[in-house]
Amino acid sequence: MLLPGDFVRESLELHLFFGRIMKEHSIFLEAGFVTKDAAFAQQADMFKTQFAEVLREAVFLANGVVSEETLRSGESITDKTLRAEQVTEELSGITIESVITNEEFGLTPNGGVNPAQLEAQVTALNQKAIGLTNALVQFKTNILNGMLQCKLFTFNFPLLIIHIRREALFYINHLERLQRHMAVDFIQEAIEEEKFWNRQMAEHAQFIRQLLDPTESGLIVQAEGFDKQFNTLEQKVPEASLTKTDIGGLTRSTITATRAFRDFKAAGTEGILTCKIKSIIIPLLADHVLREANHYLRILNRLKRDLQL
Repeated sequence: MLLPGDFVRESLELHLFFGRIMKEHSIFLEAGFVTKDAAFAQQADMFKTQFAEVLREAVFLANGVVSEETLRSGESITDKTLRAEQVTEELSGITIESVITNEEFGLTPNGGVNPAQLEAQVTALNQKAIGLTNALVQFKTNILNGMLQCKLFTFNFPLLIIHIRREALFYINHLERLQRHMAVDFIQEAIEEEKFWNRQMAEHAQFIRQLLDPTESGLIVQAEGFDKQFNTLEQKVPEASLTKTDIGGLTRSTITATRAFRDFKAAGTEGILTCKIKSIIIPLLADHVLREANHYLRILNRLKRDLQL
C-alpha cells in the first residue's frame, strides 16, 4: 500500500504531466476541425478549459511537494514550452493560458510541505480528473468513429486519435491505481511502461515523418529509423521473462534509444519554433512529444535505479 505522502506526490506528478498532455490533446483536436464542425471545435475548447483547471490546481498543490527529479526532467515543461504556446496561439487563434506555465516555472521541490496534509484534496482532484478524462475518451472515440465512417473530416490522422485516446486511458488507469493506494511491482511496472511508451515513441516517429515537408528528406529518414527502432523494442518486451536481468538489458537499450529520440525532438522543436524546418507540425505538438520523451526517460531511469541495474 502507498503511504499518504507517496500517494500525494505521485498523484501530483502524474497530473503535472498528463493534465497538461490532455489539455494539449484538446487544443490539437480543436485546431484540426473545419468550419462546418464548429460544434466539435467548441467541445474541444471546453475540454481545454477544464483540463487547464485540473493543471492549475495540480500546480498550486505541487509546490514544495513533488520531487526535484520530476521538476528537472522536462516532462511537464521545457525551456521551449512557453514559446511553443505563444506561437501556437498566434498561428491558430486558440487561446492558451500560458500563465499556468509561468506559475509552473516557479515550483520548488519537496521539503517545504507535508504531503500527507493534502491527501483529501488530491483524492478529490484525482476523482475529478478521472471523470473528465473519461469524458474526453468518449469525445475522442466519437471523433474516430466519425472519421472511420467518412462522416467527419479533421486534419488529424485517425492513428493520432487512437494514439491520444490510448494515452488518456493510460492516465485513467494510473489514477485509479493511485486512488486504491496500490503499490506496484517494479518488474511488472517496467513491462507495462516500456510496452506502452515504446509503442507511443514509434508512433511519434510515424507522425513526424508524415507531417514533415517532403523536402526534409534527411529528417524523414531519421524519423523512419526511430520508428523501426522502437517497433523492435516494443516487440521485445513481451519476450522478456520476469527477471531483473532480462528486463534490465531491455531497459538499458531503451534508455539509449529514447535519449537519442529526445535529442532529435528537441532539435526539431527548436527548428520549428525558429522556422528553420518546413512542416505542418504545430509548434506546441513538437514540444508536446519532446516532453513525453522526457517523461519516459525519467521512468526508465527510475526503473533502472529501482531494479538496481
